[in-house]
Amino acid sequence: MSSDSKMKAVHYEGPFKVSVREVELPKVQHPDDAIIKVTTAAICGSDLHMYQGRTAAEAGLVFGHENMGIVIETGEGVTLLEKGDRIVLPFNVADGRCRNCEEGRTAFCTGVNPGFAGGAYGYVAMGPYQGGQAQYLRVPYADFNALKLPSGKEHEADFILLADIFPTGWHGLELAGFRPGESVAVFGAGPVGLMAAYSGILRGASSVYVVDTVPERLAQAKKIGCIPVDFKKSDPVEQIIELNGGMVDRAVDAVGYQAVDKTGSTEKPSIVLEQCIMVTRPTGGLGIPGLYVPADPGAPDEQSRKGQILLSFGKLFEKGLSVGTGQCNVKSYNRYLRDMIIAGKAKPSFVVSHEIDIDEASGAYEKFDQRIDGYTKVLIHPNGPL
Repeated sequence: MSSDSKMKAVHYEGPFKVSVREVELPKVQHPDDAIIKVTTAAICGSDLHMYQGRTAAEAGLVFGHENMGIVIETGEGVTLLEKGDRIVLPFNVADGRCRNCEEGRTAFCTGVNPGFAGGAYGYVAMGPYQGGQAQYLRVPYADFNALKLPSGKEHEADFILLADIFPTGWHGLELAGFRPGESVAVFGAGPVGLMAAYSGILRGASSVYVVDTVPERLAQAKKIGCIPVDFKKSDPVEQIIELNGGMVDRAVDAVGYQAVDKTGSTEKPSIVLEQCIMVTRPTGGLGIPGLYVPADPGAPDEQSRKGQILLSFGKLFEKGLSVGTGQCNVKSYNRYLRDMIIAGKAKPSFVVSHEIDIDEASGAYEKFDQRIDGYTKVLIHPNGPL
């Protein structure tokens, strides 16, 4: 800390540029707020959409929607948390009061972000909440949003993944309608895809195929018991059908709107959705936690710029496929996933590739964006090593 009223934070400057700057310390603004000292924040693949200038994000935004830390102050309305508690926060900011929250759909809270269903820390269009790639963070509706963790430093790299990617991977299978014993194809072996694949292994899938082309990522998929499929070698749908002796029961799209064709460099926003439709057996299910947006300024064609994607809807209908989409309601899963970690039944931190000090953030964004030096999942410790 350089002075009593300032802290370091990862600050978006414009396309392909983030810097670490001094910004104002957060303050309690409402009786239901808490302030945490951030012990760990993570860089997410969806932060890259903003970093690349592929959203309406404006300079000045502090990034970071995967956050955990120690409570240092609470508003007078907070009754479940006290100073010193170690907590992890869902990336969803939710008020716990609206109809969607009451029904457990906290990713679509209608009370935290006027005119929009859903709020998040440090993310464009997701409300006025600054992110946690910073030394301190304000947590709104703290009693509702915080998940308490055992005190100490144990499992730090596992628990941080409860903020987003572990529940989101698990949610991908939920959206697909997965049941134990079924076969699954996961498209994308980034952190969310690997977590979806790992969730399939944990939940008793008979086989899990993971489609990507980055060798380190396919190697990680193999290590956890999945069957890697390199889409640059040949059509992944044909590869999976041959390996599986037929179509799979469920498919998960963990890629989203920046999907690329077999060259690996030409964007084709519909390609993964098409492959999911083709690889899934009649009456099977598709889960789509991969991010799609209503407007994409950098899209390859006019239609996709408006968020309109051409799909083989006739085939989808003919096969009677179910489709589940949308961001993860983290609170539906995080408590149970936390308990699996504590019990030694799950160890999601195998995806973590780098742990850095906040001052190294801009270089880490660059390397993660370029998929070099094995950058897969980067953890930032804004207040120094644990």
